Formats: sequence, C-alpha cells, structure tokens
Amino acid sequence: MTDLWNDRAQAYRESATHASGDDLDLVVEWCEPGPGVNVLDVATGGGHVARRLRERGATVVTVDAAPGMEPDAIAPADHLPFADASFDAVACRIAAHHFPDVLAAVKEMARVARDRVVICDNTFTSESAEQADRLRDPSHVRNYGVPEWHSFFELAGLRVVDEAFMVRDTGFEDWLDRTETPADARLRVRELLDGRVHDGRLELPTVVLKGVKA
Repeated sequence: MTDLWNDRAQAYRESATHASGDDLDLVVEWCEPGPGVNVLDVATGGGHVARRLRERGATVVTVDAAPGMEPDAIAPADHLPFADASFDAVACRIAAHHFPDVLAAVKEMARVARDRVVICDNTFTSESAEQADRLRDPSHVRNYGVPEWHSFFELAGLRVVDEAFMVRDTGFEDWLDRTETPADARLRVRELLDGRVHDGRLELPTVVLKGVKA
C-alpha cells in the first residue's frame, strides 16, 4: 500500500478538503501550539496540520509510512520511532481509518506524548458505507464509532477532555478522483453511501477528540 500512497501524495497536498475546514482548525487549537511547544503530526499526508501548527509557532515533526508524503520520519503509526514523552502533543487527522491496528497506533501516540493527543477521523455510519469506502479505496480499513474511539483512548491511558462531532463535506467526484476510483465502480459507491451525496457533495461525519495522559 505504500506505493499507492506515494502515487497519491500530490493529490493530497492539493486537496482543498484536507487543506482547510473546521476540523483542521480544531485539531490545531487543541494541540495548543506556540513557541516552545513541540508536536508530532502522525500520518501527515499532505502536511496540512503541520503547516498550520508551524504558522502558530510550534516545532513540528512529521511522520508517515509513505516516503512520497515527504515526512521527517518514515514509519507506520503503530511503530513510532521516538522515545517516550518526546512531544508535548501528538496529532493525527483523517488517517486512522487506514491503520491496520488503530488501538496499537493510539497507544503509540500516547506513549510518545508528554501531555495530549488529538485525533480527528471520519466516523462509522453503516456497513454499506464501509463497503463503499473500500470499493473507492482499497487501503481503507474501517471507520469507527465515537464509543469505539473512547475505548481506544481509555485503553491507551488517555482521558478524553474535549470532543466535537461535525459533518464535513467534499466534492463527490473530487473524493473519487483522489483515489483514482475506476469509472465502473463510481455508481456503486454512490449507491452504497446511504444518501449522503447531495448536489455533488459528500457528507463526511467526523469526530475530533483530545485526550490527556490519565
């Protein structure tokens, strides 16, 4: 799958959906960036979280499993190559649904954080929507519900102190184009999405959680 993400790197750097949004604003705010604050951006992708954190004065290290994303360190989220408590904050935005072992990844983020972990991701809506995600993108593993996220945080030794639920939206065709979804699969993807496409826009239910060391 790494080669797949290398091929997609430029599309994610240029993605308007990833470059802005209330969820991005909230991830940045909850990391509490500023001079003297160091943050790890896990699965950095197009680097949008890192860019915004740096604009606020934080020192940021990026990590991603795909070299094409041009991270500072190349590693999967469940094997972070950093010592315990290396960063004031750890952030991960719109990536966890690709992780083969989400709990292991959250535990790693908690391990390398001194204080806080902020995670944002799409949420589970139905099994048919999961099928649509996998048809659109073979690297998709699973979206999780909010109770599952609370369980992951708890098992990783994190106490949820802030939480927000929102519905982002993105251009449906742009969403398919980013993963080069074949033309013959696009109609089926739309059918499986439970009526979440309106006026060419796809609704993406999203949760943002901030946890601190328990």
